[in-house]
Amino acid sequence: METLQIGRAKLTWLNGGVNFLDGGAMFGVVPKALWSKKYPYNDKNQIELRTDPILLQLDGKNYLIDSGIGKGKLTDKQLRNFGVLEESSIDNSLQELGLTVNDIDVMLMTHLHFDHACGLTKKAGDSYEPVFPNAKIYVSDIEWNEMQNPNIRSINTYWEMNWKPVQNQVESFQEELQVAEGLRMIHTGGHSDGHSILVFEDGDETFIHMADIMPTHAHQNKLWALAYDDYPVTSVHQKEKWMDYGYGKKAWYTFYHDAYYRAIRVDESGNRIDEVERERYEYK
Repeated sequence: METLQIGRAKLTWLNGGVNFLDGGAMFGVVPKALWSKKYPYNDKNQIELRTDPILLQLDGKNYLIDSGIGKGKLTDKQLRNFGVLEESSIDNSLQELGLTVNDIDVMLMTHLHFDHACGLTKKAGDSYEPVFPNAKIYVSDIEWNEMQNPNIRSINTYWEMNWKPVQNQVESFQEELQVAEGLRMIHTGGHSDGHSILVFEDGDETFIHMADIMPTHAHQNKLWALAYDDYPVTSVHQKEKWMDYGYGKKAWYTFYHDAYYRAIRVDESGNRIDEVERERYEYK
């Protein structure tokens, strides 16, 4: 497992699963001739995308950024349509670190699409129960409300089995939440109406987790928005804002979906000056 120390914060990427989605959908209106230079694709025009939660250990607490794609919850049709080759094995990842799901204090949910929220619950007989029973779950008000009352478009990704068992653990916020000293959760909208990012600052050290408004290193161009974005113009403006902010601080940008880089660090011009590569392996 890859790790990164940024000031007081230690980040460790867990195994949350992998899926393969259409490259065109992941890069929206950007021509393949451009995006294919930045990110590899297979013979089906699909790109590899991780769904790996980040364990953030800060001041004696264990935070988890998103929850993975889950295990044993998707139908055969969904596994096929979403290109899932590997489901979550969060238990195993935590065990390697001497932890269990009971040790997670807070879930930081950037949004609640199925590939981020399926790991919140697991099957228990004919129903579902929380995977992280002791954790508070932070998510924006807007996202939490839409999760419970999806519209005609979002009903395909906001599922009752992912929210109902954990509703008593949820603490929602409006524009911004001070999670801990130096750690903020900020509502941006864009990818979903309730989408949020994370910003951590400790002296001269900064990381920004842009979640799905910059899901991989190849989405660094501020104009490259996903076809999956509900509000792509908002994504563009928010990405520009937080890229400008981070560039000035030579910040690290961390990724949940990137199959090649866990994090990159940039200078004032946005040029990469450091990186954490993901260890590659063959899927069985």
